[in-house]
Amino acid sequence: MTATFPGRPGVKYPVSMRILHWLRAVLILGLIACGWYMTGRAEDDPTAGILYPNHKQFGVLAWLLALVQLTLRWRYSARLPHAPEALKRWEKWLSHGCHRLLIALTLITPMLGYAMSSSITDGDGVPFFFLSHVPEILPKSDDAFAVFQALHGYSAYLLLAVIALHMAGTLKHRLQDKGGETDVLPRML
Repeated sequence: MTATFPGRPGVKYPVSMRILHWLRAVLILGLIACGWYMTGRAEDDPTAGILYPNHKQFGVLAWLLALVQLTLRWRYSARLPHAPEALKRWEKWLSHGCHRLLIALTLITPMLGYAMSSSITDGDGVPFFFLSHVPEILPKSDDAFAVFQALHGYSAYLLLAVIALHMAGTLKHRLQDKGGETDVLPRML
């Protein structure tokens, strides 16, 4: 079924953006779950040697995909679906703000994780798949590490809250207005 919108019938997000959206969703939710699990384990837990490096490198990947997403949004800006006219003013404002926060937090959260890993004095750096390590550009400081660690955690929780709000809005319109103008889910399927 193709979604229809006033003045722009059948407008969906480009395939590349739809694939990227779902890939990022799985990646980010996986990173949040992994981070939550990791931080609840003892430092000498045998899974730490697997979880921490993978969390770091997939965090770098999430950051790179956020940059790709921004590039695609810019490239396709004239062809992207608009907010449905039937949305109330506050719903448009909330949706717009939620999307902006999602984009910002998918850039900021990994950068804070990088800053955390880069600044710890006895850290092992940030690996990235086929590269040995992402260059560390911050000075080593356990005090800075503590600040970045707290900010990374708060940012991840805020990101999770915004994701929940994004999903709640999408589900509300899907269940309440299925097939109607404000049923925006088909634009991303």
